[in-house]
Amino acid sequence: MTDYVHIARTLAPLIAEDASQRDAERILPFAIFEKIASSGLGAARVQKELGGGDVSQSAVAEIFIALGKADPNVAQALFPHFINIEQLRLMAEPDAQARYLGQIGRGIISSGAVAERSGNFRGEIHTHIAHVDGKTVLRGRKFYSTGCLFADLIKVQAVDEAGKGIYVMLPKDTQGLVLLDDWDGMGQRTTASGVTEFHDIVLSPEQIIPTGHWAGRRNYVGASAQLIHCSIDVGIGLAVLDDAVYWAKNHTRPLRESGVSRASDDPYILYTVGEISARVRAAEALVRRAAEYVEQAARAQLEDVRHGRSTTAETENLLVQSSIAIAEAKIAATESAIHVAQKLYDVGGAATTQKPFNFDRHWRNARTHTTHDSVAYKYKAIGNFLLNGEPPPITFTY
Repeated sequence: MTDYVHIARTLAPLIAEDASQRDAERILPFAIFEKIASSGLGAARVQKELGGGDVSQSAVAEIFIALGKADPNVAQALFPHFINIEQLRLMAEPDAQARYLGQIGRGIISSGAVAERSGNFRGEIHTHIAHVDGKTVLRGRKFYSTGCLFADLIKVQAVDEAGKGIYVMLPKDTQGLVLLDDWDGMGQRTTASGVTEFHDIVLSPEQIIPTGHWAGRRNYVGASAQLIHCSIDVGIGLAVLDDAVYWAKNHTRPLRESGVSRASDDPYILYTVGEISARVRAAEALVRRAAEYVEQAARAQLEDVRHGRSTTAETENLLVQSSIAIAEAKIAATESAIHVAQKLYDVGGAATTQKPFNFDRHWRNARTHTTHDSVAYKYKAIGNFLLNGEPPPITFTY
């Protein structure tokens, strides 16, 4: 049986080796994604009968902690691939699953073009299909398309002519598909999160997957997505911890007033490294705890779907519990990653700000990645559930 966590941990040193240089020079990790594809890691969550490993959500967390520590850019660029699998497993008909998850099980990399900048609220979708001269065409523009430049298959979130949600599956070489390398964020520089355009792309019926009733019903995919985000942030924190320990042991000089001859004996250096470790390990523990809740909810809901029944009350309860657990983990992972990334400079001093070391990438990556959604609303959701019994909103962020 394939050990997908082991694959990720084996790939991690190769990914980490040039991560700083890729960030500094904005070198996109095409070669890394070729290695990921050939390793078979992308099939981890695909059903076994379609060539995958059907691993647990806990294993997914371990995979992304390892990748996030090595290079959060690579981890984030692989994020849409794993979420595509969850959405297809939950929402697609068996023939569509066999077609697209079967391809993923055989080793292709997928990605997603979802977020737009238009509209009054986040999450509004204006990319759409239309009927022109007897053909069904896709039109629109996505502002964020993380990982699409590395992918063989791209899943596009759109709406049909009635305004109902659909997914459109596009091979990378599709005529009318334009992928732009224009992402210029201060962090996560090499995630290939640029604009994607759809210029009257002619579609066949099997490329269109209706989301059906799922758009307004609670499901586990949002929590699964948040689990990956949390894991990436924990990975960033663990990379900071390694750098802090290495620098304190090998480069930091003590102050005369400390009364010690080695920086590794300075009580304030010891305190800071201890604080970094405690914060990151606490977040890591909450992420692993949340992964168990997400796993229970995912298995229960997929079992409901397999039997053709509506979400049971028991499954609904598991979904709510998993969303609350992942909200708690998201708060811890977000705040620890940002905090420890700046505490690194309290260990290393001015020398650690020099460009050749590029330690600022940890903070830039953490701050950029954690803007996906607001932790303030996580606090609110947790409090509202504990005090008033109100379940969290039905959105992709829970």
